[in-house]
Amino acid sequence: MKKYLRIYVKFVGQYVKSLIEYKADFILGLIGFVLVQFTGVLFIQLIFNAIPNLKGWSFYEILFIYGFAQIPRGIDHIFTDNLWILSGRIVVQGQFDRYLLRPLNPLFQLLAERFQPDGFGELIIGIILLVTSATKLHISFSFISVLLLIFAVICGAFIYSALKLAVSSIAFWIKFAQSYLFMTYQLSAFAKYPIGIYPKGIRSLLTFVIPFAFTGYFPAAYFLGKENLFNGVILTFLIAIIGSIISYIIWLKGMSRYESSGS
Repeated sequence: MKKYLRIYVKFVGQYVKSLIEYKADFILGLIGFVLVQFTGVLFIQLIFNAIPNLKGWSFYEILFIYGFAQIPRGIDHIFTDNLWILSGRIVVQGQFDRYLLRPLNPLFQLLAERFQPDGFGELIIGIILLVTSATKLHISFSFISVLLLIFAVICGAFIYSALKLAVSSIAFWIKFAQSYLFMTYQLSAFAKYPIGIYPKGIRSLLTFVIPFAFTGYFPAAYFLGKENLFNGVILTFLIAIIGSIISYIIWLKGMSRYESSGS
């Protein structure tokens, strides 16, 4: 474990060094990402300028869900962004060979190779929205509640990563899977709002098939007092564990099918 931690810190250190050298690009990129996230908030505001509530949900309640959903998404973005490269270029160009030649877990190498600070834009926006909406709603957090919230956020990040790993691993069979990953990832936008506003088919998809609802709606609704502990936290944890195991099995099966190919 210490060996892997030391190597990961080394990878991150090298990446941070490169960011410092090109800090203007990093700062502009981060600002751009923050502005993009604010457009989502403006969209919600425009909706509530026309209606008093959305199927029983107030503006700040939806803002709370929106902010919560941004946090695990941002964490996943920071640490697992290289899975996008895997699905689009690494396998099809035969670049996966280098991970197999080193005496380290290939998945660890892949994830540690890229640290994406753009995700801090999502993280910052999520925290700001969560704190602001919780204040407006007069939600009081006990020490236990804070721990549960952090736990649910971490579980949500694992669900994001598990789904991303499972879909990107399809590249081992079809070489290029980035379009499939993009389509799957786009569904996460639905988790930023109460799933009750969607048709039954979409609700079922987000709950039982591609469970993005557990990265935003269900845990956030629990802290708003609109879902129980089992649905909001315990089930989120179970899905994170089961999803991670299944996605890693898909990854291992995919690696066994890998064949080096030229560009």
